Amino acid sequence: MALAVTRVILRCENAQETQELDLSECQLMQVPDAVYHLMRHTELKSCDLSGNVITKIPPKFTVKFSLITDLNLSNNQVAKLPDELCTLACLQRLDISHNSFVALPAIACQCPSLHTLLAHHNQIIEVDVDRLARSRALEYVDLSDNPIPPRTYEELKQLSRPSISISEREKEDWEEDLIM
Repeated sequence: MALAVTRVILRCENAQETQELDLSECQLMQVPDAVYHLMRHTELKSCDLSGNVITKIPPKFTVKFSLITDLNLSNNQVAKLPDELCTLACLQRLDISHNSFVALPAIACQCPSLHTLLAHHNQIIEVDVDRLARSRALEYVDLSDNPIPPRTYEELKQLSRPSISISEREKEDWEEDLIM
């Protein structure tokens, strides 16, 4: 445990110079309060929280790191994002792949500068296609390796913007029976 704490402190100290906080693979269940304290005088540009066991991002994260442009939450256990995330005016790239999402977060369509959203390898079955289409900033969304329902899948394939990456659908056994 002491080693993990030391690792987090050293990475925070490094980020004070680079403006890039890498807390990946630190066995974190949440962003420790000490991180907010250590980073209080640093204008973070990117934050990598991948490979932890984080289940949620607190609203204060967006307040403390308001200038962030790149946020990596991949390989965690996050199922939803805080509404406050849309206040991150500089956020350009968000990686929520390999998590527990069942719906594509609506908040992602509301971030004013977010142009890349990586959401592959989740359990996403719910996507607001109209909202995606209306998003002004989004340019690329990766929804591959999600159990997207047939109708939503077809609607996503029709979108001209943003560019959507989805895996080829494999028909379910019950769907085969409907054709015969």
